[in-house]
Amino acid sequence: MGLFDRFRRSRGRGPAAVRARLEGAMSKRRLRGWNPPLENINTLVASGGPKLLARARELVVTNGYAANACEAFASNMVGDGIKPSSLIDDAGLRDRVQRLWLAWTDEADADGLTDFYGLQAMVAREMFVAGECFVRMRPRRAEDGLLVPLQMQLLQSEMLPFEKTGPAANGNRIRCGIEFDAIGRRVAYHFRRSHPGDSTDQRVAVPETVRVPAADVLHIYRPIDAGQIRGLPHVAPAMVRLFLLDQYDDAELDRKKTAAMFAGFITKTAPEDPMMGETEPDLDGTAIASLEPGTMQVLLPGEDVKFSSPADVGGGYEAFQYRTLLAVSASLGLPYHLVTGDVRQANYSSLRAELVEFRRRVQQLQHGVIAHQLCRPIWARWLETGQLAGRLDLADPVAARMVQWIPPRWDWVDPLKDIQAQVLAMEAGITSRRKVVEATGYDVEEVDRENAADAARVADLGLRYRTSPGETQGARATPEKRPNPADGADGRTTQE
Repeated sequence: MGLFDRFRRSRGRGPAAVRARLEGAMSKRRLRGWNPPLENINTLVASGGPKLLARARELVVTNGYAANACEAFASNMVGDGIKPSSLIDDAGLRDRVQRLWLAWTDEADADGLTDFYGLQAMVAREMFVAGECFVRMRPRRAEDGLLVPLQMQLLQSEMLPFEKTGPAANGNRIRCGIEFDAIGRRVAYHFRRSHPGDSTDQRVAVPETVRVPAADVLHIYRPIDAGQIRGLPHVAPAMVRLFLLDQYDDAELDRKKTAAMFAGFITKTAPEDPMMGETEPDLDGTAIASLEPGTMQVLLPGEDVKFSSPADVGGGYEAFQYRTLLAVSASLGLPYHLVTGDVRQANYSSLRAELVEFRRRVQQLQHGVIAHQLCRPIWARWLETGQLAGRLDLADPVAARMVQWIPPRWDWVDPLKDIQAQVLAMEAGITSRRKVVEATGYDVEEVDRENAADAARVADLGLRYRTSPGETQGARATPEKRPNPADGADGRTTQE
């Protein structure tokens, strides 16, 4: 071995050092049984998707922690709605577009059960449970009486069969119900005509599929791997722990219930002799002894009473539950207190620390999934439909698509400190007032219009409040400098 080779080995760059760094690839005693297949995520979804989806739906319905986590996920993801703020330059046109959109949101649901922002919440819940949701854009006739003849229809993951894979009649490929062309673009979705688990819909014995063009369908899901074509339930990493913990709690509850039913056991020498407090035998011949309050019972010779003292759950039960639910919360990517509702060990610092990290993840999903996959395509189709229906007069439809989606505001643990920090940031020029207002979930132009209207009304009525509209820190005009009697005519002091 040369001097250079010995130097490399001494520096930890030889083959032995490389093998040490790849310990996870070894096949020694500890890792001999760990041989996972190197399969693509689409293969895993196609094979285990239906069962995983069925278990996830049952878990969210029957498990309290899963149901609470689902609602917390949806409420933090969309809240009261991710709302658009048009970036059209023409102020008048921008105002008309915003007002028409606000009126149309009440008619957006094809089922008529909620508005557009309620549909966002339903999509967020489906992402948690099923990992994906399909939104079909349904054009309507002019005689339907809608402001803009367009509505949204939500379709569950089960409506697109996982098992539908193979060549299409036109030469395209169908993978898990999605049709792709020769260069990998989505061109159609093959939906079932009815839900496979809905026994109330008996239109067909076996649900048939119908081909829907991809231009009319939005597939909302979070891609976690490159090339992934179907979504995975957000609850999937925590499913096993939640299911087993639920079984453990049920078994513990039944054990305590059974133990509490037996108050005591009586031993007697002669089985034919009556017991103290014995009642008439049941239908199966079992005699039960009961006592009344204040009973003074004299035992017969040979009788003995032993009262039941069932075993407690033990001191480790609470710690075990806490650690298991911590693991569940980490698997779900949700703070512990949002999953369990337990804030006994929380304080301002700990709550804020975990909320900051959690909200970073939520913002990633808001902008990368909800706004990009759901809101922007609907906004573009809505503008186009409104233009064709004569509701909008857009000189440049492409420029009118420019929009900023404002997520709901975050309610912090101590809002006073956050508002003070925002005011200091605006005064220092670190941020703009627009960004501060939009962080609260509102459109800055709408807020300004409301402030102007409030200020005008207050001035007309001659009212005066401690903080009147138009006299806030951001809107106060710079006061003119009044002349000082000690100054000269040119404004300079007599001492200058």
